[in-house]
Amino acid sequence: MATEVIDNPAQHRFELGLDDDAVAAAYYRIEDGRVVLIHTEVPYEYSGQGVGSRLARGVFDAIRASGRKAVLKCSFMARFYAAHPEYSDIVDG
Repeated sequence: MATEVIDNPAQHRFELGLDDDAVAAAYYRIEDGRVVLIHTEVPYEYSGQGVGSRLARGVFDAIRASGRKAVLKCSFMARFYAAHPEYSDIVDG
C-alpha cells in the first residue's frame, strides 16, 4: 500500500495507491487558480481503515506545497477540514 498521494492532472484527481492496483482518489477541477475538490472515492473494501483520512491529508499537503488554495465542494473533504483546522491557511471557501 502506497503512503504518498500523487497528483494526476490528466485525470483531474489526487491518488493514493492501495493494494492490488486499487486507488483512492480525490477528484478536482481548477477554477481561478484554485483547486476545487468535488468528490472523493475510497474502494469499499478499504472503508473504515483510515484510507480517506490519509488521502485527505496528502491532498491538503500537496495543495499547500503548490501554493494554491482549496475550495471544498466535496462533503468528505469538508468534514475532514472541520476536524483539522490546521489547514485553514489553504482553504478558500
